Amino acid sequence: MRRAGRIGIASGLVLLALGACDRGADERADARADEAGAVVATTAEGTLPAWLAPTDGTDPARWLAGREAGKALPADDPRVRAMATALAGARDGFIEDPRMIANRTVQLGQMLAEADIGEGYGAILDGLGGIAAGRGRRKSLYGEMCQHYYNARMQGADHAAALARLAGPHPVGEGTP
Repeated sequence: MRRAGRIGIASGLVLLALGACDRGADERADARADEAGAVVATTAEGTLPAWLAPTDGTDPARWLAGREAGKALPADDPRVRAMATALAGARDGFIEDPRMIANRTVQLGQMLAEADIGEGYGAILDGLGGIAAGRGRRKSLYGEMCQHYYNARMQGADHAAALARLAGPHPVGEGTP
């Protein structure tokens, strides 16, 4: 019972963090846009910001691939193309836009790494995107699905088992049609 309570508390804290992830960035971007009178891209070529803000001109697939590689990558790098394919596949099944999906993927990857669980961003996108695609026209919430995936991994499930739980008879992370 104690362990379940701790997992519930940890899950609640992670959900709060997931929900607030971009709130500060959004507010800062809005303030910059108000000050400048127009929205402009805030990322220079070759840099890897911590998160992609709403006004960020960085390609989410390139940013994800660069974050995974630990350095900025050229747009024609095979890892960028592979990430673009994974992100496009995931995008079709979720309500969130590619920027938010990219941010959530990095956040989930960081949370897993803190627990000594390594999982590639492409594998996360392909796995969760595949589950969402299997639901047909009903779109899912990527952030919520990330949370359930994280919880399954913290309970000892490997990547395949965590995905199987999410795809099971009591699916999670479903949004509105």
